[in-house]
Amino acid sequence: MSWSRQLRAFVRFPWTQKMMYAEAYVLLAWGRVLKALPFAKVAPSLGSYMKETPEEELSRQELLTIRQVSKAVHGMSRYTWWESQCLVKAIAAMKMLERRGLSSTLYLGSGRDEQGRLAAHAWLRCGSYIVTGREGHEKYTVVGIFGNGAAADREAGLMTRQSG
Repeated sequence: MSWSRQLRAFVRFPWTQKMMYAEAYVLLAWGRVLKALPFAKVAPSLGSYMKETPEEELSRQELLTIRQVSKAVHGMSRYTWWESQCLVKAIAAMKMLERRGLSSTLYLGSGRDEQGRLAAHAWLRCGSYIVTGREGHEKYTVVGIFGNGAAADREAGLMTRQSG
């Protein structure tokens, strides 16, 4: 589709959808900045390390919100002039869901690509729905998990009380 057609389509979007796409673009930029920093500095902002949020059933409204966030992040990632691949998308979507009060889990995985070289992948799950990075995630071994939101905080607090 040409730029003029895309612009005309965007202009017809409802105001709330335009704002969500703008938010996705800004958070993709923020995710790219975080990716450029040393991971040890970034990790605390991603959530509770090695704490998953529950794979609970989502309400229709929550599922609609999650799908809108996913569509906005994937859609806007095609228009960034910086690299917006799996980790950048996952961070952007995580922050968007966090702003909407939805818990999510960011997974970091490692594996081998088709040529046998070491490869990494990141994906984000909210409830039972994979928001970003769905394609091929099952080929990767999970090496890091970051739970974000109230559900992860409750889990982390419960673990602290049990060990104390």
